[in-house]
Amino acid sequence: MTAPAPLSVCIPAYEAGRTLETTLRSVLDQDVEMEVLVLDNASTDETGAIARSFDDPRVRVERNRQVLPIGDNWNAAVRRSTGRLVKVVCADDVIRPGALAGQQEVLADPAVSVVSSRFEVIDEDGAVKETGLGLPGLLGRRAGKDLAGVIVRRGPAEFGPTAATMFRRDLYDRVGGFRGDLVFPMDVDLFARMGVHGDFHGVESVDAAWRDSTFNLCSRTSSYSKLSESVRLHHRLAREMPGFVSLRDVVAGDRRILDAVLIRLQVRAGAMMRGLRRR
Repeated sequence: MTAPAPLSVCIPAYEAGRTLETTLRSVLDQDVEMEVLVLDNASTDETGAIARSFDDPRVRVERNRQVLPIGDNWNAAVRRSTGRLVKVVCADDVIRPGALAGQQEVLADPAVSVVSSRFEVIDEDGAVKETGLGLPGLLGRRAGKDLAGVIVRRGPAEFGPTAATMFRRDLYDRVGGFRGDLVFPMDVDLFARMGVHGDFHGVESVDAAWRDSTFNLCSRTSSYSKLSESVRLHHRLAREMPGFVSLRDVVAGDRRILDAVLIRLQVRAGAMMRGLRRR
C-alpha cells in the first residue's frame, strides 16, 4: 500500500484545456514532497490528455464517468487524495514559487487549522493586473473565531481564491467538506467552519494568482447569483455559529451586498440613459 503523502494538491478540472498546463507547471515547480491529483470532471476537450502528458511520478490523474456538480467534484478530488494537508487549486489559477513550503511550515504548528496568503489577479494571458490583495483584517496569527466574522463582513472575493489556502485533511473530514449548494462562497464556508477547531494564519506573501477570464465559472456566473449566495452564507453561518458570527457581522455583510447592488443598478440606469440620448 502506498504511504500517505504529507501534502495533496487537488486540481478539479473541467474543460480546462486552455489553462491546465500552466496551472500544473506552477504546482510541480514547487520543491516539496507531495501528490498532485488531477480530477477530470468528464471534460470533452483535451483536459485529460494534458494532465496525462506530465511524466512526473507525483501526478495522479483520475476521471469522473459523468459530469458532477462543482461541489461534488471538489469533494471527490479531496476524498481521493491521501495527504494530511490539502490545497485545492482551480485549473485556471496558479500558485507562486515557495507557496507550498511556506504554508506547510505554518501548519507544522498543530494549533493552526487553516493558513492562507494574499493573492494577485492575472489576465487570460497570465499578465498581472493587480497584486497584494486579500485577507483584510486577517494577516498574522488570529484566533479561529475571528475568521467567520471577517468573511461575513468583507466577503469571499476579498478573502481570496481557494488556491491561496492550505488546510488540514482531518478537519475537512470533521466539518463535512465543501457544501456545494452555495457555489461562489463554497470555499470560505469550509474555512469558516474549520476555524472553530483551531487558529487561522494569514501570511503576507502573495502565494496564488486568480485568473480573470471570460471562460472561468466566476465570469459566467451572474452578479445577482453571487451576491444572493453571499447573503445566504451570512445568515447560515450566523445560525450555525452564533458564538462566531454576530448580528453586527451579518448587518455589515448584508449592507455591503446592498451597496454593491445599488452601485450596479446605478451603472445600469446610467447606461440606459446614455442609450436613450443617442437615439
